[in-house]
Amino acid sequence: MIPPIRLFALLAAIPVVQPILAAPVHAAPAHVAPSAQPTRFSVSVMGSGPDVILIPGLASSANVWNATAARLAKTHRVHVIQVAGFAGAPAGANAEGPVIAPLVAEIDAYIVANRLKAPAIIGHSMGGLIGLMLAAEHGADVGRLMVVDALPFFGMMQGPQASVENIRPQAAAMRDMILKGGQEGYAASEPQVMARLVKSRGTEADAAIKAASASDHRVVAAAMYEDLTIDMRPALPGIRVPVTMVYAWDEGSGVPQAAFDALYRGAYAPLPGAEVQRIDGAYHFIMIDQPDLFGQAVDRFLAG
Repeated sequence: MIPPIRLFALLAAIPVVQPILAAPVHAAPAHVAPSAQPTRFSVSVMGSGPDVILIPGLASSANVWNATAARLAKTHRVHVIQVAGFAGAPAGANAEGPVIAPLVAEIDAYIVANRLKAPAIIGHSMGGLIGLMLAAEHGADVGRLMVVDALPFFGMMQGPQASVENIRPQAAAMRDMILKGGQEGYAASEPQVMARLVKSRGTEADAAIKAASASDHRVVAAAMYEDLTIDMRPALPGIRVPVTMVYAWDEGSGVPQAAFDALYRGAYAPLPGAEVQRIDGAYHFIMIDQPDLFGQAVDRFLAG
């Protein structure tokens, strides 16, 4: 069994608590009219060529993709998403109510409104979950998908029998604890949490920590709850776009490599033709800890 500490550290939200997990069904699609002016995220566009959309994870800045975007902009048109309420960005429409399903709908509306032709989607963590939802619900608008260190249901870290029903009370308690602690309490907890998610130290790692601390605790609380209680496993067999999944492993995790391999490869086995790759020597933020290896994986993904 994967230690519970990794599950909650990956969510980058609050200090680790004792978990009991459950299994949810994936959220119903939200319906948003096509608009070139999104309300739940902002976007920076650079380069020219085939379209690539980069989606960061929970409480992350768009800047986590800086190296990847600079690399890809030489040959692609890159759309870098900044989720409203994360990394100091105004919460906007994400301040109340659901976050993830409306984000999925609005990103698809952005694709349609801007006539992006089969864009490649690369999503990290919660961004990977968003990518899976896009592929499942709007597959005709997606060219291919790379999921970076994310499971179709985080409860799988507790074992194959994990269900949404088990996790929902715990997820609600964690959400409520973030809200009760307020912005100050949330921000104070983030450096400790992020230290378990980024192995390397330096400018990019420091920026990721600051971005997490600057995120709006209300948006983080809501998105974290949804991240824990959305189960995309039933949708995997129906996804028809090519999917590559990359995950991190490091001996410092305290978890045998074989356990990680079994977890991630087993999780994506129901997805037809999925390519699952491991990148060693990294924690959760693979693009920061192993930029060269991650860049090579992205190149292979886009070339495929």
